[in-house]
Amino acid sequence: MYYLSEALFFPSVTQTHSSGIIALGGDLSSDRLKLAYKSGIFPWFENGEPITWWSPNPRMVLFLDELIVSKSMRNVLNRNLLTVTFNQNFRDVISNCQNIDRDGQNGTWITNEMIEAYCKLHELGVAKSVEVWQENELVGGLYGIDLGHVFCGESMFSKVSNASKVAFISLVNQLKGANYKLLDCQVYNPHLESLGCREIDRDDFIAILKS
Repeated sequence: MYYLSEALFFPSVTQTHSSGIIALGGDLSSDRLKLAYKSGIFPWFENGEPITWWSPNPRMVLFLDELIVSKSMRNVLNRNLLTVTFNQNFRDVISNCQNIDRDGQNGTWITNEMIEAYCKLHELGVAKSVEVWQENELVGGLYGIDLGHVFCGESMFSKVSNASKVAFISLVNQLKGANYKLLDCQVYNPHLESLGCREIDRDDFIAILKS
C-alpha cells in the first residue's frame, strides 16, 4: 500500500492492491484531485478514516451508445413533469447526495471536507452537476468530474421516483452531443447495470482515459 506525502504524486495503477485501494493519505486539494481523476483514481472514505484512493479492476462504465431507456422511463421523460438544468446548484446537489438515505448504508462517504473540495473544483469548472426539478423544488440530481472526453460520475440522489434516472439520461444525452467517449461509474451496482453500464478491464479504461 502506498502512503502519499505532500508531493503531488500517485503511483501507477498497476500497483493497486487487489481490494482496489492504490494509496492512503495526502489531501483533497484541487490539484491532487485533478491528477487523481486523470490517472483513473478517485477518493472514497468515511469520516474518521484516512483519505483512501481507489482504482478498481474491473471498472464500471457506460459507453454512451449503450444507454438503456426503458419504455416506462421514456413515458416519464415524454410527460415533462420534471425539469433538468446543468451546473445551477452544485452545492445543493452534493449536499443532497450526502444526506439522502440509501438502502443498506448507515452513513455517507461524502464528508464535509469532500463537499468543500468538490465545490472548489466546481468553481474551477472541473466538477459539474445536473439538477432535476419538480416545479421549483430540487428533487434529484448528480455530480461528477468533467475531463473533457470522459465524465467521472460520483454520486446521485432522488427524492421522487425516477428523478436520478432523469438526471443520468439527460447527462448521457449531453455527453453524446459533445462526443464524449464514456461515462465512468466506478464500481458495479445493479441500478447502473439496468441503465446499460458494464464492467471493463481497468487497462482498457485507462487507455480510453489517456487517449
